[in-house]
Order: sequence, then C-alpha cells, then structure tokens
Amino acid sequence: MGSFVELNDTLQITTEQGFPASTLDLQKHQKKPISLDSVKDKVFEFHDKESARIFHLAPTRVFLVHNIGGKWLYWGKAIMLEQTIKWDGKNHKTSGKYKIIQIYSPDYQIQITKNETNPGKSYF
Repeated sequence: MGSFVELNDTLQITTEQGFPASTLDLQKHQKKPISLDSVKDKVFEFHDKESARIFHLAPTRVFLVHNIGGKWLYWGKAIMLEQTIKWDGKNHKTSGKYKIIQIYSPDYQIQITKNETNPGKSYF
C-alpha cells in the first residue's frame, strides 16, 4: 500500500486559487515597485491546490509564484501559517494561509523567473 504526499518549497497558485493579483500587479510593480509595507500585516489564503502537499512551515520560507495561464511569475517569499489537506473521495486538495515576507524588485523578478522556471514555463 502506498501513499503520496508532495513536499513543496514553492507556493505556485493561480488567481482563482488565491494569488493576490489585485495587490501584486505586474504592470504597477514595473512602474513603481510594490513595497512590502503594503502587505506586511495581511494574511492571504489559497485553496484547491491539486494533490496532498506539505509546504515548508514558518519560519522557513516558500517562494511565492503566480501561475498565469500555466506560466510562472516569481514574486518573492512567503511563510505558511496554516495548511489543510482535504479528501473528497477521489482527490486531495490543499488549502492554507500565508504571509508575504519579501517582494522582489522588478529587475530581480525578471531574472529569477527566467532562471528558476522549467523550460517553457517562464512568464517572461
């Protein structure tokens, strides 16, 4: 009998899954970098991440990545505050809460996105 749990150091989510796209807007960020102060006290939620996943727990960081149509856009780092794995009888789904602890500068955001994504997955 086997078991499948995925360990993740990256929270890669879509807007529908809880990425704060209205707060972390790429066009605004490139014109005037978004400050960590604008999100430092906010708790964000994500939901319905496919599979049973365990993310690094605080104080260890995870990378925060916006999945936009299958392309990855790195934004910074977050810490996980809560995680829940639910089983619906057929599939596992992971949900949780996180805080953003670092927002990359626009130049670094481009560099890390290009260098750390798998071939064909970079937003840039």
